[in-house]
Amino acid sequence: MRGRTSIFALSSIFLLLSLFPYHFFYPKHQTSSTPKNHIIRFLQYKKAEVYRNYLERHVKSKGWKWVERKNPAMNFPTDFALVEIEDHFEDLLIGEFGKLDLVKDVYLDLSYQRGVLDEKVGAFLDGKKRPGKIFTAMSFDESDANVTGSRRNLMMQKSQVTSLFGADALWSKGYTGAKVKMAIFDTGIRANHPHFRNIKERTNWTNEDTLNDNLGHGTFVAGVIAGQDAQCLGFAPDTEIYAFRVFTDAQVSYTSWFLDAFNYAIATKMDVLNLSIGGPDYLDLPFVEKVWEITANNIIMVSAIGNDGPLYGTLNNPADQSDVIGVGGIDYNDHIASFSSRGMSTWEIPHGYGRVKPDVVAYGREIMGSKISRGCKSLSGTSVASPVVAGIVCLLVSVIPENKRKDILNPASMKQALVEGASKLSGPNMYEQGAGRVDLLESYETLKSYEPRASIFPSVLDYTDCPYSWPFCRQPLYAGAMPVIFNTTILNGMGVIGYVESPPAWHPSNEEGNILSIHFTYSKVIWPWTGYLAIHMQIKEEGAQFHGEIEGNVTVKVYSPPGQGEKNPRRSTCVLHLKLKVVPTPERSMRVLWDQFHSIKYPPGYIPRDSLDVRNDILDWHGDHLHTNFHIMFNMLRDSGYYVETLGSPFTCFDANQYGTLLLVDPEDEYFDEEINKIKDDVINTGLGLAVFADWYNVDSMLKMKFFDDNTRSWWTPVTGGSNVPALNDLLAPFGIAFGDKILNGDFVINGEQSRYASGTDIVKFPEGGYLHGFPFLDSSESGATQNVLFSGSKIATIITPATATPTTSPVDTPPPEEGGGDPLPPEGTVGEPRPDGGVGESRPEGAREGTAKNHLLLSETVVEERVGIQMEGVVDGGGGGDGVGVGGGVEDGGEGVDDGGGEVGSGGGGEVVGGGVVAGGVGVAGGGEVAGGGGETAAAGGGDVVLDGGEVGVGEAPGVGEDIILDHY
Repeated sequence: MRGRTSIFALSSIFLLLSLFPYHFFYPKHQTSSTPKNHIIRFLQYKKAEVYRNYLERHVKSKGWKWVERKNPAMNFPTDFALVEIEDHFEDLLIGEFGKLDLVKDVYLDLSYQRGVLDEKVGAFLDGKKRPGKIFTAMSFDESDANVTGSRRNLMMQKSQVTSLFGADALWSKGYTGAKVKMAIFDTGIRANHPHFRNIKERTNWTNEDTLNDNLGHGTFVAGVIAGQDAQCLGFAPDTEIYAFRVFTDAQVSYTSWFLDAFNYAIATKMDVLNLSIGGPDYLDLPFVEKVWEITANNIIMVSAIGNDGPLYGTLNNPADQSDVIGVGGIDYNDHIASFSSRGMSTWEIPHGYGRVKPDVVAYGREIMGSKISRGCKSLSGTSVASPVVAGIVCLLVSVIPENKRKDILNPASMKQALVEGASKLSGPNMYEQGAGRVDLLESYETLKSYEPRASIFPSVLDYTDCPYSWPFCRQPLYAGAMPVIFNTTILNGMGVIGYVESPPAWHPSNEEGNILSIHFTYSKVIWPWTGYLAIHMQIKEEGAQFHGEIEGNVTVKVYSPPGQGEKNPRRSTCVLHLKLKVVPTPERSMRVLWDQFHSIKYPPGYIPRDSLDVRNDILDWHGDHLHTNFHIMFNMLRDSGYYVETLGSPFTCFDANQYGTLLLVDPEDEYFDEEINKIKDDVINTGLGLAVFADWYNVDSMLKMKFFDDNTRSWWTPVTGGSNVPALNDLLAPFGIAFGDKILNGDFVINGEQSRYASGTDIVKFPEGGYLHGFPFLDSSESGATQNVLFSGSKIATIITPATATPTTSPVDTPPPEEGGGDPLPPEGTVGEPRPDGGVGESRPEGAREGTAKNHLLLSETVVEERVGIQMEGVVDGGGGGDGVGVGGGVEDGGEGVDDGGGEVGSGGGGEVVGGGVVAGGVGVAGGGEVAGGGGETAAAGGGDVVLDGGEVGVGEAPGVGEDIILDHY
């Protein structure tokens, strides 16, 4: 292997700093000395006093005390206790509690934080953690209904959302929600409110001594469901309202408050429950499992899908659970509201595939509802769309005679009625609209003749139905590809528990359908009310040249125990119709493999956002995936003729001979030694192209990002940066490439198109002969005075360049350029103008040279905003000819209105790079495995300057590679 020249020059000082022996070196929590409340869950329901005596009798250690819960649920048996544990005794006491026979588990008492009014308020404000559990924002537009003239008439026309769904048709039949018990979990409601005729009970579950709604959100939600004011009519005015005040005036709620309130809802036999809240933490098991228990007790739960749109993969919990009716929002033109969260569900990533959510959508913009005391106002958000559907559900429940309701209606049968009756919208895909806009009258017709049965949702996957069947309709099947997974939900209206009687089966409609190989994974036990059926589709080798469509049905038989008064089990056959497109296997150079296996997201650990510009949502919880936050990239690759497959397993599990390029975008996980060795062999010996997009990784910045979480009473510190740069450096070390720890930001222009480089890293080591494209960016890292080269194991190489030194060597034991390998380094200060921030950083060692003008680095993926309309022209071949490695930094998640991954992809192989700005064609391996060298060497001046020899980047040949490097337009 020939000598390599680094981007950054090293002069005389080369320090090795000892660090921890692995990359995920920070614990999730660094505890404080403040006592914390813990939830102890039991295996049975007993009176609270019984459990108190039980714990005091069996746990004699000091450091804990019983927390009294004074609320209406204490009149009934409970399945949990709340205890305060001192920090010094936490591990000991959790162990002692956990060993008790009656104890199920022990959890911290988490708290929910919500924003419910006219400003978008989340769990973080200007990068600081607000009180409460991590909770996504609820944003609203508010306007007063007390207006005059044409504006008032227009608002009233829009406000009567009940008429848009035809509620008056059911009212005329005498159905008004009578004798339906509606639980509203929100901010409460005031007594004797003139808009409500049937407030049955108000309960307070918070630590504040009031039953009143002092924020207005709970009152508004109740008004949409059951209001009787002429300006803001509700759907079911005779519904019995049970107001559960679970949020304080500061919009905070704890898991323990919800658990007690849920238990009370079960004990008092609620029919419907609306929860206009949500968050990313689907691993808060006490909360999640209590939701299962709620629905298992035949309470129909309706919940907002979230206001984190238009980004994909932003579904909120519990609306993302299959047993809950998750509601998205649309405007009056039947367009998906920009704020409405998009699917898919992300529980199953990285090893599987998400489910279709939301279930349905409803009007959620400028909806009229009740004010705190009197009058009406308009609000927008999915927490407004949720009570629209909850009101429809109450109205539908009242259609069924009271003595038959529990035999017919349940969370599954109600969802069946809603999704089967919904009107599919023409523009959005299934992960935006679910089954479509809810249709009250069609659902009414379904319920009138409903017989208990099981079904599959969605019931059809049609590759010819675009855009609804996106992303499946964008890419046909072909032989030799990774399995394509479609994850459906089994709805079992026959009973709370059901069983799959026999394995699912594929029934092709014609002979061609036999080339389809299907593997099934599914819930053998369906509880509560729902399960999953995932189909893993591949084309057999005999179909390698087939071009056409195949069609058929997947069937699965489900049975449940007999209903009341029945002798035989209930049985049903579910049908999923498939209509698939198949093409001949594409050539290797057109096949791209996306690495999903090494992507990690919150909540398993504190994974920070890729872009540090996003100050009010610092957790990366969206689940990086081609079909979520990188969906624009997927579409652009397909538009350019590339076929993109997803790898949900280690690198040792794919055949590199089948792919032109392996795409690594924002990985957070580690790489096994076997994976590193395989990728080295794949690139050098099999011609695999490798495109890498890194994000920031800076230890000092990570330490600064820690925050104190009041609900866990502990400090949280990131377990990695925007991406796991040390692990990437391990992977790229065989190619002479290494990233640094700068955090670079700035705008850049290529071919007249401006884009944003947000929170990207720099390149500190690179093979000679490689081509780099650089721009002047600002360094926002906390350690700007030095340049750290991050490696695995126990060392970081820190580079400090004194002003008197002559930079002639590279930073990490690499020799200087060979004779004839490029021009010498330029004199200090000759490249560009000083940066506005003063260079590398404000704090420098004495005698260290001032930062130079530019940080040059290989252009990486950057923010792409949908409104800009950036288009990708292609991706490098990666197979045949010169193999290659493309690298870059700066993957941007984006905030509201910005989608990840919107369009830059580049790779070495074949030399031709066209991916909207990433230049990597001449970089990498060529000539039987040697790192490309020869003319066009890269040299560097201190502080990050790069001098490119051999003309403009993206034009001409790189000797030793023999392929053109083409920088195409966006």
